[in-house]
Amino acid sequence: MTTGCLTILIALTVVLGIVVSWLWYRHWHDGNVNSERQEKALALLLKQAQATADDAARALDTSGTTDADAVTSVIWQHSEAPVITYDASRREFTATAAKSAEYDEQVMLPGGGPVKVTRCFVFTYTHRPGQAWTSRVSERDEEVCRPSTQIGSRVRLALARISSMYVNDLTRAGLQNALDSTGRRSFDVKKVVREGDTMTVSVFVSSSEASGAAVDQCYRFTRPVPGDDGQGSATGVPALSC
Repeated sequence: MTTGCLTILIALTVVLGIVVSWLWYRHWHDGNVNSERQEKALALLLKQAQATADDAARALDTSGTTDADAVTSVIWQHSEAPVITYDASRREFTATAAKSAEYDEQVMLPGGGPVKVTRCFVFTYTHRPGQAWTSRVSERDEEVCRPSTQIGSRVRLALARISSMYVNDLTRAGLQNALDSTGRRSFDVKKVVREGDTMTVSVFVSSSEASGAAVDQCYRFTRPVPGDDGQGSATGVPALSC
């Protein structure tokens, strides 16, 4: 091998070594940066969940309400939990919801961007006679929130369909057909009541067994009914019974 070829080979080897070292360093550096950003995003989620629990407890104390449906409404306003249950024997309300946060992933090549992290939280609110409301937050496995997440998705679908319906179609049969046209029994319309220019619809919204143990949650959808054939934007809140 000539001296020139040997020199070129050595130079290429040095360059290759530098490139490999740089790639390894970037991989290590980006991994550390992303791990740190993920930890901060998760810490923020937990902080926000605790703030949600505290805010709802204060709101319940301020309201002074003891009506179970009114309490459920206050909890939902703060937590937006799709599933809220009540244990009368323990005077305890439980709200289950998945919460998400995003962080920007650092990558060496184009294609990075926002990454979403999700955690499952269970909010518990307890009230004893003569005492203030107490709250606690626990982080649970993803499976615990699957029924709640599915019900939340179905509630959004129901809101869109109820909002788009004409007033004359807002009957129990018409709503049942619109919400559950496939017959999967994801929705069970229990009651439709019109008072003045407002229609209230009570519906059991169910998760599927594929998401875990099937869960039923009553929702009360409210929609303005201007005129005989107008449309209006619906709202919906969970309730303890339909």
